[in-house]
Amino acid sequence: MLGKVITLFAVLGSLSMSTQAFAPHRGTNRLFLDTAETAEWDSLIPTGIFHGITTNPTLLERAGHDCTIEQVQKLSLKALNMVGCDEFMCQAWGPTVEDMFNVGMQLSEIDRERIVIKVPVTFEDQAITACGIGAEYLAPYLGRMNDNGKNGIEECERMQSIADGMGSNTRILVASIRDVKSMGDLICKGMDTFTFNPDIARELFKEQLTISAAEEFEAAAARNGGSK
Repeated sequence: MLGKVITLFAVLGSLSMSTQAFAPHRGTNRLFLDTAETAEWDSLIPTGIFHGITTNPTLLERAGHDCTIEQVQKLSLKALNMVGCDEFMCQAWGPTVEDMFNVGMQLSEIDRERIVIKVPVTFEDQAITACGIGAEYLAPYLGRMNDNGKNGIEECERMQSIADGMGSNTRILVASIRDVKSMGDLICKGMDTFTFNPDIARELFKEQLTISAAEEFEAAAARNGGSK
C-alpha cells in the first residue's frame, strides 16, 4: 500500500504516534501549515499548534523547489525532523494511475506512516468515494468552491454529514482557507481539521485588544520591578 493516501482530497492509513521528543496536547483537532517555504516552517511550527505540513506542486513552484522525488523527499525529512510535526503531506503526480502510484510509493518510502500522499479524485461525489474507500482525509477546497458559485461552508458541512452518516472516520481537511472567520464558522459546526497558509496562521495571533492589554501588563510589570 502507499501508506497514507489523501484525495484532493483523501488519505488511506492509520494515525501514527509522534516520535518527536515533544508532542503538545492539541485535543482531537489537526491543523496543518500549507506552504513549501521552509523559512515559514521554522517560524511557525514551533508555535505548537500544527499537526503537520501540507504541500503540492504549485506550492513547491512558488517556493522555488523542483517538483522531483528527490527534492520532495528532502523536504519531508526536514519537516518530520521538526519537533511537533507529526505528518507531511505531498501530492503524487503523473499522467496515469500507474505513474501516480509509483511516484507516491517513492515519495512515501522514507516513512510510510507519517508521509501522506495526496491524489485527486475525479468521480462526481468525492465525499462518498473517499469515505467508501476508507480514506483518512478528504480535502475540499473552500475558497475554490466559493469562487465557482458554491456555498463552500455548506458543502464542507455536507461532506462531514456524509462521513458521519457512512460511519466513516474520514477527516474533512478543509483547504483553500482565505480568512480566519470562515475557519471559525466551520469550527462552530463541529469541524476540526484544516490546512492554511502562513498569513492565515499569523492572523490567529493578531488581535489588537490582546496586544494592547499585553503591552499594558508589560509596562506595569516594568514599573513594579518586573525588569529586574
